[in-house]
Amino acid sequence: MHEPNQPLKSRQSKLQEDTYYQVMHILRDSPDLTQRELAERLGVSVSGLNYCLKALINKGWVKMQNFSYSKNKFGYVYILTAKGIAEKAALTGDFLKRKLEEYDALKAEIETLKAELSAERATQARSPCSGGAVPPERPAAAAPAAPQRPYPFTSSN
Repeated sequence: MHEPNQPLKSRQSKLQEDTYYQVMHILRDSPDLTQRELAERLGVSVSGLNYCLKALINKGWVKMQNFSYSKNKFGYVYILTAKGIAEKAALTGDFLKRKLEEYDALKAEIETLKAELSAERATQARSPCSGGAVPPERPAAAAPAAPQRPYPFTSSN
C-alpha cells in the first residue's frame, strides 16, 4: 500500500507511478481493451505495456479474468482488484499533487519570461534605433592630411 511519508522519490519512480496510475485509470473504464489498444492510448510500446501489466499483476493491483464477451481475441479482461482500487486512489492523489506542482512551476516560469520580455521591449523602445536593430558601425574619420606647400617642387630662391 502507498506510504504517505515516503522519502523523496526518484524521477524514474515518479514516471513509473504515473504510468501505473494511467494504466489503472484506463482499465477501470475499459477493462476489455487489448494490450495493443491500451498501449496506443498510453503512447507506449506493447512490450512496455506488457511489462507494466505484469508488474501490476505481481503487485496484486490488477488481475486477468476470463470473459467470453471480450473483444480481446484471447477472451480476457483486466480487472482492478480491491487492493488495486485502493492503490489507484493513493496514486491519483500523488499524480494530482505532482501535476499541480508542475503547473505552479510552469506558471512561475511564464511570469518570469513575461517580465523578461517586457523589460527587453522597454529597453528597445528607449533605444535610438527603431525595431531594436543595432546601427551599422560608422567608418572611422580619415586623419587630416598634412599641410601641403603650394608648389612642393619649386625652390624658394
